[in-house]
Amino acid sequence: MPLVDTHVHLNFEVFAADLDRLAQAWRELEVVTLIHACVVPEEFSAMQAIADRFPEVFLAVGLHPLDGDRWTEATGVQIRDLAMADGRVVAIGETGLDFYKADNGELQRQAFWTQLSIAHDLDLPVIVHCRNAARETADLIRTFQRQIGPLRGVMHCWAGTPEETHWFLDLGFYISFSGIVTFKNADQVKASAKLVPDDRLLIETDCPFLSPEPHRRQRPNQPALLHHVATYLAELRQVSLIQLGAITTQNAWNLFRLPGSVPTSDPLLSLTGLG
Repeated sequence: MPLVDTHVHLNFEVFAADLDRLAQAWRELEVVTLIHACVVPEEFSAMQAIADRFPEVFLAVGLHPLDGDRWTEATGVQIRDLAMADGRVVAIGETGLDFYKADNGELQRQAFWTQLSIAHDLDLPVIVHCRNAARETADLIRTFQRQIGPLRGVMHCWAGTPEETHWFLDLGFYISFSGIVTFKNADQVKASAKLVPDDRLLIETDCPFLSPEPHRRQRPNQPALLHHVATYLAELRQVSLIQLGAITTQNAWNLFRLPGSVPTSDPLLSLTGLG
């Protein structure tokens, strides 16, 4: 059953000596495509090296809001140039707003707006990080769409309330769920996961963070554990795992405009319920 991990950070030091083993594990569990998010543009060359080794890895480029203090006009130019220079770039990000750990709101908004502009100009989706800033994030995206034009993207590692989820669905965004949805007390995340329409649902690991149950204590998280996120969501939404995989894989192809045809489950495995 092919799956797409729509948010990974494989360039982190914790994976440096182990990527070949991790790739074997994700391939055995049919994680057929991975979207490598970017924290700071300076790490992009390391991300490219990983994509050179593993052709199923596609790239995003951007500046994380918690690194907003590093933002300058030159940063925006750098992100645009990198996005245009490598055909494996399928998104801008991760970007967004985070008021949980930082109070540089104005600088974050400036960086976010510029990255939305780059995504709009290059016709790329945007990968949005949002923590303790749902209303501000929705308002900024809404203003951008009204003043500048259409924008597509995904709310990554979503942990918002059902009400907040509707705000971003109304803006045309996809919603991606990570291992958080499997956590025992994540009631609002589970409620949000139930209401997202089939055609807006995505899954991710956000590895090396947020290992899903039943491996929550495992550090680091890894793409092979995406299967647990998919299994939990399928049960929560009362669909088969094969259906959940087909839905989220198709959605990843649609949002990121991935090359080639959408991979499908082996029909023999599907008939036995093992796909």
